[in-house]
Amino acid sequence: MTAGDNLFGRLLKRTHTAAFDLPDALGSPPVGLSIFMDSDGGVLQMAGPLRHLLVQQKPHGQPLPLNTYLRPHSTLAIHGRPLDWQGQMLDLDFPCLGEQTLHLRGWVLPSGNGWLLQLLDISDLLLERQQSRHREACQLIAGQISEQLRACSQSRLPVVVSEQLQVLAQRWHIPCIALALLDEEEQGWQIYRQFRAHDAPTLWHDGQQLGTPLDSLNGSAPQRVGAHHGLDEHTRVQSLFGSSDGFAVPYSDDRGVVAWLLCGFYPADHAMSYLADRDWMLLAGALAGPLLARLREQQHHQQMERLESLQFLLDTGWWEILATGEHIQLAPSLTTALHLESSTQTLEDWLALIHPADREELRSRLHALQQQGETLTLSVRLHQPDAGQAPVWYRVQGQVAGSGSQRRLVGFMLDISDIQNQQQLAAAAHARLDNLIASSPAVIYVQHYVEGALLPTFFSASLQPLLGWSLADCAAGALVQLVHPDDRDLYFERTRQLLREGSVRARYRLRDSSGAYHWLLDEARLLRNDLGIPVEAVGLWLDVTEATLAAEQVKQSEERYRILVEDSPAMICRYRPDLTLTFGNKPLATYLECTAEELPGVDLGSWMSDEQRAAFVQRLSLLTPELPVSTAEISLQLPGREHAWWVWSDRGVFDEQGQLIEVQAVGRDNTEVRRSQQQLTQSAKMATLGEMATGLAHEINQPLNVMRMAIVNVLKRLGNGDVQIDYLTDKLNRIDAQVQRAAKVVDHMRVFGRRSEIEQQLFNPASAIEGTLSLLAEGMRGKGVDLRISETGFAVQVRGYVDQLEQVLINLMVNARDALLGKRENDSAFKPWISIYAERDEQKVRLWVEDNGGGIDPRLLERIFEPFFTTKPVGVGTGLGLSVSYGIIENMGGLLSVRNSVEGARFCIELPIAPDA
Repeated sequence: MTAGDNLFGRLLKRTHTAAFDLPDALGSPPVGLSIFMDSDGGVLQMAGPLRHLLVQQKPHGQPLPLNTYLRPHSTLAIHGRPLDWQGQMLDLDFPCLGEQTLHLRGWVLPSGNGWLLQLLDISDLLLERQQSRHREACQLIAGQISEQLRACSQSRLPVVVSEQLQVLAQRWHIPCIALALLDEEEQGWQIYRQFRAHDAPTLWHDGQQLGTPLDSLNGSAPQRVGAHHGLDEHTRVQSLFGSSDGFAVPYSDDRGVVAWLLCGFYPADHAMSYLADRDWMLLAGALAGPLLARLREQQHHQQMERLESLQFLLDTGWWEILATGEHIQLAPSLTTALHLESSTQTLEDWLALIHPADREELRSRLHALQQQGETLTLSVRLHQPDAGQAPVWYRVQGQVAGSGSQRRLVGFMLDISDIQNQQQLAAAAHARLDNLIASSPAVIYVQHYVEGALLPTFFSASLQPLLGWSLADCAAGALVQLVHPDDRDLYFERTRQLLREGSVRARYRLRDSSGAYHWLLDEARLLRNDLGIPVEAVGLWLDVTEATLAAEQVKQSEERYRILVEDSPAMICRYRPDLTLTFGNKPLATYLECTAEELPGVDLGSWMSDEQRAAFVQRLSLLTPELPVSTAEISLQLPGREHAWWVWSDRGVFDEQGQLIEVQAVGRDNTEVRRSQQQLTQSAKMATLGEMATGLAHEINQPLNVMRMAIVNVLKRLGNGDVQIDYLTDKLNRIDAQVQRAAKVVDHMRVFGRRSEIEQQLFNPASAIEGTLSLLAEGMRGKGVDLRISETGFAVQVRGYVDQLEQVLINLMVNARDALLGKRENDSAFKPWISIYAERDEQKVRLWVEDNGGGIDPRLLERIFEPFFTTKPVGVGTGLGLSVSYGIIENMGGLLSVRNSVEGARFCIELPIAPDA
């Protein structure tokens, strides 16, 4: 294999073998697969480039159902018939040759006498989703591995590495896995730790020396090894994997490739289906990076200990005051550095080497060391006659060693000229920085790294005006106590992240000296020395209390709005102008028998009839930026229920051009109210029939009397023997006409007493007038009431219920009749009449019912339509006739009104002409 081979490319192999011999009669559709089905879901024809991949199914006479072509788990999505699938997105799995599966997504459309199912290949989408999940799992596991290796103790480091290798092996089913590190002493590679499954052969053991075979691999990408790959240049590497399949993942740092993650008995083709090159290198880095850092840190500590021992053994830079107290002995290296001829000098001569500015202080400190045993630590300058030379600084340290006769005064001298000069330069720069920091609104701080902890050592002057604390008030333990109790876990995590990643950005609350809490934005970076060991953290605090509180108020407001929407008993939703839902709350989802998460994408109009949907869309089209709100009652057929009525209020959302882009809606269930209104209307209708019973009996008795008289006359003629064909024919025709008259009355009573339709229909109001007269006309005339009917047969249509309008007209005419007959009882000369006439304009039609009964008391006109209000005696009227009539006309979008004319009362029924009539 070549060095640049990428073993984790996408391997998708399909055998293109014809599975169907059907002619491509459907043409060349743009989709991958088209299936023509009958109304029961039987497959008639398949077309498209993907049909050659499917397993062949040969029908025996009848077309096979679509289920027979699918994987078993796909059949749940297509139960029923194609009509039930319309408007749904179908995800179907088809078996292919070679035990593979073809993942398709599509939709059903009507086509002629059958149905057309059009499908697209979504296998790539599913593969990318699977790879994304594995990639996310890889990143999560890599982070956990790094955290475990950084957090464990040094003694448990090998055990933790073994545990993490086991995690990788079990997660990706790797039989044998090992981590090989570069052994610089042996100039080769060594197995640091390995793990193998219980049923896998042994390839490596802990501490095994591998030599240099891995040096022949390219360290820029994972490398695969296998006997069947023909890798001539890597023949030696095959022995590491037992001459089986395997691959190695490198880890590199500034020293080059320093570690390999080895996977044995694990074909690269299989591994590549899960993770890409960068994922494997991420895992190798998460395992090898922290491990090498910990091992190098341990090695560094060991080197420091050896160096200290070496300095102690060599006595580099030491001095000792001899027992007489008058002489001092210097180390050879120090003698040379001070340009002295002898290592033994008198104490005065040695002090003469020190600059006069520092000499007396050093003399005093030496005296205190000799007399009281006080430890000596002092930085001094050498006396140099040439003032133009840079000062030479030494750190002088001394202490008492031993006691009694073994008491010695020993010390150490270290040239710190470079350090001291740098400190002076740093002090000047620090002074300039202090001036800059003092004028900054942020608090700048420094925390020193001490044995894994960060201890505050500096705060800028802006700490005092901001929080009222000093550096002493913010010591290590005290600073944690100033953090808000609810934010302490966040503060500890901030410190861990800073030590782990080198930088952090956090937000938490800190208490000031008055007890109030401030929100601080904390940004810090960790500074390391040349060896990578943490030294200190430098950061700043920025007071973001106002911004945080404002954001919290916005968040609380959004949360209250969310709770209000979610917990509201009303149905709240948003949808596009084509009625496709984009959001819906739980009450709406409950009514539609689904979850709130399933609502987006659902067509709200699918629960409406065609007429209801057209009216709904028409109402939305009338919304404008000036008049964005519309309210109406809509009727729906909910799943598994009877019709439901909702009071629905829409508010349009428009773009800058005034185009409707979204509708926000609120609705409430009005079903029970509507059903109660229907029941009340039906009850009032039955009461009206009861009140008309006498008149209806007269309507039926009249034709019966006519037929009885005709039969008596015919029988008399037959008895006299005077029978004429013309006479019999005339009588029989008269009897037939009266039978039809009675049947018409009975049939109309049956239609009138029936419950109203669920949805409003288009009808000509003249038909309601005709039906009313067929029931009441003869009875009215029989009681002496003159009916004056004007021309009402003009062509116009309204939307509503013809039987309910007929009920309103009957109520008005019966009320007028009762008032007229009551007046005639007091005045026998009174001539009662009722007038019915109609008129129309371009928008409305008006039906008038007028009488000459003297009118209604003006004081009662305002209450005439109130429920249970009646002027009839107790026990005669229910008081619901006019109230129900008013509700019926209002429900049809019209208005029922009354006023007094010259001779009596005048009722007006005003109805809007249907725009789609």
